[in-house]
This record gives sequence, C-alpha cells and structure tokens, in this order.
Amino acid sequence: MAQQENYLISIVGKDSVGVISAVSSYLFDIGANLADSSYAVLGEGFEFSAIAAFVAVQDTSEITAGLSELELLAGARIEVSPFDFATARGETATISHTVEITGGDRPGLVARISEVLVDYDANIVRMSSKRHVDADGEAHYRTRFAISVSDERKTALEAALVNTAGSLRLVCTVEPV
Repeated sequence: MAQQENYLISIVGKDSVGVISAVSSYLFDIGANLADSSYAVLGEGFEFSAIAAFVAVQDTSEITAGLSELELLAGARIEVSPFDFATARGETATISHTVEITGGDRPGLVARISEVLVDYDANIVRMSSKRHVDADGEAHYRTRFAISVSDERKTALEAALVNTAGSLRLVCTVEPV
C-alpha cells in the first residue's frame, strides 16, 4: 500500500454561499480525502483550512492553480504546503468541556483566559469569538473555548476561570461535553 501524502490547504477570501461545496468538490475530483477541516466566517471574509490526504505526492502549485480557477475563490489567498505532522489526534485534542465568556470588550481577555488554562494543564482544541453591537451601539462579545482538561483538574480550573472572568466583569460558564 502506498504511503499517504498530506497537505495543508489554507484559503482566506470573501465569504459567499457555496465556498465549501466548490472547494471540497474540486479537492475530491483531484483525489484528495479531507481529514481535519475548519471553516469560519470572519467579518465579510472566510478562512478555510484542511488537511488533504492523497495517495501520492502532489504538485502544490497545481493544486493552488486549480483552486485559484474556482469562481468563488476569485481574489482569495490560497496556500498549499506539505503537512509534516501526524493526522491522528492526541489525547489532549479530545474536547472535554466548553468554556463561554460573555460581556463587554475586555482587551487581553484571550491572553488572560489562556494563561489560566495553561496553569491547569488544559489544552485549547478550538476557539471562537464573536462581536455583537446592540441597538444602543454597545459592543458585546462571546468567546468560546473547546478544551481538553483532566477530571482531576476540572473543578479547580472552573473556579479559576469564573474568578478570572469575574475580575474582568464578564460572565463565564463551563459545560462538560
């Protein structure tokens, strides 16, 4: 059996309906099998990243050129490069809890919360943040972390997260998955 060749595909462009369909269809047509993938709308743009597995070595410039020809990717930044890491996820990539922090704008929020997570040996598996402006023009934020933390550390971590968020005048909830 031939060894699998893995490539990281990263695309940033203007968001539009059908982007994932166009990209995944093209990659399927050229023989790629998608492993871990992520898509997010960021403002008016999007960010898509995926590990694409092939049964043979590929010319990254050909993959890039083919993606560039897709109408929905006009003007997008497309990068294709070998992915030199194992595709199997380790133990710290299993999501055990979600953490949600809500409230007003607090510069440094992600830094403070991530420091607390490190202190309790919790790994961030995914993170997202959304800004919402209410009818009075006031900005509100919702930041979510999907984390992996051991059972032994979760109670102390939750208390530390709630205390840290409270010191920033924010609300924190921690839920098991």
